[in-house]
Amino acid sequence: MEYLDIENYLDQIQRAANYLQSKKFENIDVVVILGSGLNDIAESFEKIQQVSYGEIPGFSLTTVEGHKGKLTLCSYLSFRILFMQGRFHFYEGYPMHRVVFPIRVFDYMGVKNLIVTNASGGINPTFRVGDVMIIKDHISLFMSENPLRGPNLSDFGPRFLSMQNAYDQEWIIRIKQKMPNDERIKEGVYCMVPGPTYETPAELRMLKLLGVDAVGMSTVPEVITARHGGIRVVGFSVITDIAEEVVKHGVTHQEVLENTKKAAELVKSLINISIETMYA
Repeated sequence: MEYLDIENYLDQIQRAANYLQSKKFENIDVVVILGSGLNDIAESFEKIQQVSYGEIPGFSLTTVEGHKGKLTLCSYLSFRILFMQGRFHFYEGYPMHRVVFPIRVFDYMGVKNLIVTNASGGINPTFRVGDVMIIKDHISLFMSENPLRGPNLSDFGPRFLSMQNAYDQEWIIRIKQKMPNDERIKEGVYCMVPGPTYETPAELRMLKLLGVDAVGMSTVPEVITARHGGIRVVGFSVITDIAEEVVKHGVTHQEVLENTKKAAELVKSLINISIETMYA
């Protein structure tokens, strides 16, 4: 990796933010990143404005099925919610500073709250397909690159970042107090692997031994970058396959998309509750 040209990168962030603000993407209370198979959640909210990623200076293009590649500004109660309908992945070939570019833009625009969602494989043997895991912590040690590697963007945050409260525990407590009594809602540790290959049986056994509850190929870079800028985060992971079955039969992206959609209503409910409980 070559050192990032900070001056040019900051200029790109400013130009993207200026463009979005010129399109009336303003006063955003929370950003929600919608993972694979969850894009349609945004369509159930009252829409204010929408723009395709390709129109925004500096934004990359999504190349994965199940990611629409649009920013959609919606309203819910008295809040303004910006949905990312699709994200960028390291395995698509983008360098990390491109994967997390939207988070930097939202930070620059003054966003202070982030809800992340994703599709993941269940490692915890008590999990079932269609469960939704509240992410209480993550393991990022298998990522081939940290999004904060290289020169520090001191305009956003410190050189060395504490990750003790990566997923805001006070916010999670408020969510748990208000969420439905649904046996499909779990809680656990998420691990990111770079992908795009799914895990081998040996890798799945290793992750289980390490205390991982669910594994996926996204989310952690955005969370690290958000926390670098002081943005609060909560996250939800849809369990789309179970390790024991994957070992026997494997898994396909189409199965992941289909199984994610089965949990979309529950994810939407948790997003609503997260928005309602953002502030004590």
